[in-house]
Amino acid sequence: MNQNNITQDLPQLVFVETFGQTAIFEAPAEELLNITRVFRNDKNFRFVSMTATDERSSWGGFKVWYIFSVPKEQGFIALFIKLKDTENFPSLSIDFPDTWNYERKINTFFGLTPVGHPDLRPFILHENWPADIFPLRKDFSWNTKPKIANGVYNFQEVGGEGVYEIPVGPIHAGIIEPGHFRFSVAGEEIVQLEPRLGFTHKGVEKLFEVLSMDDKVKLSEKISGDSSFSHSLAFCQALEQLANTKPTERVDYLRVIFSELERLANHLGDIGAIMLDAGFNFGGSHCARLRETVMLVSERLTGNRFLRGLNIPGGITKDIDDQERVRIVRNLENLLKDFSEIVKVAENSASLLNRLKGTGILSRSIAESYGAVGIAAKATGLKRDVRVEFPYAAYDKLILETIEIEVDGDVYARFYVRIKEVRASIRLIIQALQVLPEGALVNEIKKTLPKNTVTVSLVEGWRGEIVYFVTTDSEGKIDRVAPRDPSFVNWSLLGQVSLGNVVPDFPLINKSFNLSYSGNDL
Repeated sequence: MNQNNITQDLPQLVFVETFGQTAIFEAPAEELLNITRVFRNDKNFRFVSMTATDERSSWGGFKVWYIFSVPKEQGFIALFIKLKDTENFPSLSIDFPDTWNYERKINTFFGLTPVGHPDLRPFILHENWPADIFPLRKDFSWNTKPKIANGVYNFQEVGGEGVYEIPVGPIHAGIIEPGHFRFSVAGEEIVQLEPRLGFTHKGVEKLFEVLSMDDKVKLSEKISGDSSFSHSLAFCQALEQLANTKPTERVDYLRVIFSELERLANHLGDIGAIMLDAGFNFGGSHCARLRETVMLVSERLTGNRFLRGLNIPGGITKDIDDQERVRIVRNLENLLKDFSEIVKVAENSASLLNRLKGTGILSRSIAESYGAVGIAAKATGLKRDVRVEFPYAAYDKLILETIEIEVDGDVYARFYVRIKEVRASIRLIIQALQVLPEGALVNEIKKTLPKNTVTVSLVEGWRGEIVYFVTTDSEGKIDRVAPRDPSFVNWSLLGQVSLGNVVPDFPLINKSFNLSYSGNDL
């Protein structure tokens, strides 16, 4: 990262340091909007996350952090503003809608006010949480039991003759996670959809402050259960960057294999679920069978169907022997043959295609404005994939032929991106197994980490980009862990993409995103 070019163009920035791939800058709060416009519009830096840190004990104030990725240089910028003698900071939400919910979250959890934000209703924390208690401040203890506030949450209302509301959830049929959806409809047409989440809030970010290092890794696996491996990998990578420790080549390849097994199982499940919601039971049943095949492979290799307990700082806990390598390749070759036959049948079903095509269209412009990641972005033609843009583990040594995309942005496009990624994951796993190098499973990391620094770690989970922002304090201890699941970004898209569709199509649209409630709520 060439910080000189940045400070030459923006002399109001103060360069602090470069740590690993991350360049750290301080900005004056009053210049934040102009700097952000230059970063995003002129330099094409991509906004990836935003959070805050409570540093009152060290210098008497808060920092608000803005994280940008620089794909051309495979690096990151951590930009911060200091808030001392004030708890206000300038809102960017009108100019940049993808900052909207980050600012609301900082307001709710830190008590810092984004001046100019048009919607500062509580975010994630519900109306029974006291409005004057901010759980991510350092003077709030993790085991505090606040009094019930008995507040009221006001949903956005749509006026007009014939418009009525349909409340759905938070409890749903089946075993899915809880979330509330407030539909405003005219007849069957959706004119507004407001998701209300937070029912699975677990206090994850607060727990990261108090748990031991081993338990922090375990906690990362519980953020979104179906992405256990990817979340723990992102966190372990952050620790490895802080400790300046590189895992062995064998670990890098094993991490690719397990990452792709996680992606494969979940994509197969989603492809089947989309077909099932469209009434195509043949495809739903067979994809569920194939998903179970992958889950059984994962359990056989690691003892856990969700690939938990594998990642540790500096390495991995399970190996794959030569006999198992041959067996996995055979399993995947048979699976690919079955999968191809299922897809062929699906592609010839006029009734299935009629349900998927043209339903739930997400435009590329909305995807860009709201910072879409993963399947949602790729289905609009946006080529966004951490494995290619910021390769980690052994992805830079393997052939990921292309970022799989579609361009129509509808349910079918999201369905078909998954189909393409299933095939790509199988190819990657077989490649990695065939060239798996020798090496130890663990490189011990230093117990003492650098003081007062930050790092950013990205992983391409099966839903999309997972971000971990980690800071250390003046003693070199982990001070702040701010995970960002792809669902936190993509939930904002669901209200946009549902407009103009009919209510009976919402379950299909929702399934085509299949976002994590737990990953959003933390």
